[in-house]
Amino acid sequence: MDLNLTEEQRMMEDMTRNFAQNELKPVARDLDATGEFPVEIVKKLSELGLMGVCVPEEYGGAGMDTTSYTIAVEEIAAVCGSTSVIVAAGNSLVAYPLLTFGTEDQKKKYLMPIAQGEKIGAFGLTEPGAGSDAAALKTTATLDGDSWVINGSKRFISCATHAEIAIVFAVTDREKGSRGISTFIVERDTPGFSVGKHEEILGIRATGNAELIFEECRIPKENLLGNEGEGFKIAMITLDTGRIAIAAQAVGIARGAFEECITYSKERVQFGKPLAKLQAIQWMIADMATEIDAARLLVRRAAWLKDSGARLSKESAMCKLFASEVAMRATTKAIQVHGGYGYSKEYNLERYFRDAKITEIYEGTSEIQRLVIAANLLR
Repeated sequence: MDLNLTEEQRMMEDMTRNFAQNELKPVARDLDATGEFPVEIVKKLSELGLMGVCVPEEYGGAGMDTTSYTIAVEEIAAVCGSTSVIVAAGNSLVAYPLLTFGTEDQKKKYLMPIAQGEKIGAFGLTEPGAGSDAAALKTTATLDGDSWVINGSKRFISCATHAEIAIVFAVTDREKGSRGISTFIVERDTPGFSVGKHEEILGIRATGNAELIFEECRIPKENLLGNEGEGFKIAMITLDTGRIAIAAQAVGIARGAFEECITYSKERVQFGKPLAKLQAIQWMIADMATEIDAARLLVRRAAWLKDSGARLSKESAMCKLFASEVAMRATTKAIQVHGGYGYSKEYNLERYFRDAKITEIYEGTSEIQRLVIAANLLR
């Protein structure tokens, strides 16, 4: 594992950092305040190839490695958590399962427009009664002739308000438990498929988070993704990869708060000197810097393992667990350094704090990550 970035990876870092500073920074606070899905921003992301970073060029993607992808997510998250979610969801939760499990026809029909940013996708796993327990799905899919008929609902689905393609998990054989779950590709204009209420959430507010509702939703038989009964496996493999991106997002959010903390501590004068001259503040900054670097290294290791084809359930869980908790500690410390100003919407710290919290919850809570890590160590 080489920790030095390649020329291509440095180009990705420079490109996404410039994009984040020039395009996202001026609008990030407004996106959070309004909760509006950033349609125009997504178009620009697509022009830069950021909606299909790891997808091969033959399917419309940029054909880059996982490290490049995590760099992009971190740089964007350092400025706008909501936009980083859109990038991560499109790449990890939609493009990846289509690329890994899709047929050639499915890749051409669905993966290409996702990778090129022509269409937005959503990942329909979570339900009102099935969060951490992904095998407890209630949504069903029944084969009827040449069609699958889906009934049920999904909740807290990122990009749902604007998604034109949804990867949906449903029970096809209740008696088989987790082996009776299958995965389907559902197009937005399919009769019986609708988007429910737009969720009012604490952070990452501009991600189009909403319900997906299926009422006698009939899709073609060929829209089964992978084999019947492989849905749980597809979900777990997809989440293993997705957790690397969430960890990169957490690193970015932590870094964004940290960088504002550095600037503020040099400018703010108390007791006749800048805060940066006070030992208590110096120690907070030293702890933040150390933990952020450690989290990034865990992300880079998991990304390297992903590209090497190795098993990575433990390592992806480790990087997500540690990075998400680092994000919470860093944003908490950054608010503390800013004092009352950190608690005010006049500064960005309270937004970073709210955005950081979700990284401990989605794509597997911190408690689930600990279970995954322990299961891999104790088997």
